[in-house]
Amino acid sequence: MSHVAEVVAQPQQSALQPAGVQAAQIAKLWNLSLIVCGIVFALVLLATLVALVRNTRGIPTRPAAIHAPDVSSLTRPELRTQRIVIGASVLSVVVLVGLIVADVLTDRALSKLPVDNPVRIDMVGAQWWWQASYRPDGAQPGFVTANELHVPVGRPVIVSLHAADVIHSFWVPNLHGKKDMLPGIDTTIEFRADRAGTYRGQCAEYCGAEHALMAMLVVAEPPEHYAAWVARQAQPAPQSTDVIALHGRDVFERASCANCHTVRGTSAKGTLGPDLTHLMSRETIAAGVLANTHQNLAAWIRNPDALKPGTLMPAVPLSDADRLALVRWLATLQ
Repeated sequence: MSHVAEVVAQPQQSALQPAGVQAAQIAKLWNLSLIVCGIVFALVLLATLVALVRNTRGIPTRPAAIHAPDVSSLTRPELRTQRIVIGASVLSVVVLVGLIVADVLTDRALSKLPVDNPVRIDMVGAQWWWQASYRPDGAQPGFVTANELHVPVGRPVIVSLHAADVIHSFWVPNLHGKKDMLPGIDTTIEFRADRAGTYRGQCAEYCGAEHALMAMLVVAEPPEHYAAWVARQAQPAPQSTDVIALHGRDVFERASCANCHTVRGTSAKGTLGPDLTHLMSRETIAAGVLANTHQNLAAWIRNPDALKPGTLMPAVPLSDADRLALVRWLATLQ
């Protein structure tokens, strides 16, 4: 089996393509700032060009025409120049105050998102993956998943943020801005997806060797699709009757896998790594590093450090037959 991992096709990740009301407010502020700063930059370049042209005209073309420089401006105020400088300074202050006001108004707009009947999720950032615990929702029990959120279109989501080790930052630019996750300090972020799609999130605060490989997906889908997904996620792992897969489950439970991972419906109750109860329902593994395929699962189990250097998951020493059986069982965790 090849050790080359399949490249993951990246979903949308852009603050310039908002998919929610709050991201749209941030995009408006960005566009305003870009326009204003672009105009100021153009004016500064124009003033610099005019000064260079005027200075060039004052340079004599023949050595014989060299004369003493005009220093009369040192004792005689240049009223026209003074007025230009004062006007530019006042205009600069007005522009800066205007941008501050726009920033404050945007911040207020972000905080006014209605949060009636929200989806509530507890998100823990760890080196280097995301744990998402969905709280009970009406008669629907809660459950735990990893590195991938599903949210219903048009319904507000409140995410409680926690850091398990160092500082992380929750950032899904299509839906909202960044929110830091500080050890010992719990914060929240609220957003609403108004357009169905899959949006990539990323830890936006350097958190160690694999900071760049700490991604997540947010899947916004119609409410009925979301309800079906939640109903499946709340169930324990499906039971397989395949002999090889059952052997793989035994391998999982007796190896170190069960010490770090939980699979509801089995004896595996570990909490150091992601919950794998419905592993195959996710698009990626290793926090967005690899597409979730049988080949990549086998390569990840064989030597995770080769695919994500510095990862805290150790290599699992298994025979080829045991690894094949383990992957076959993991493939049943739909």
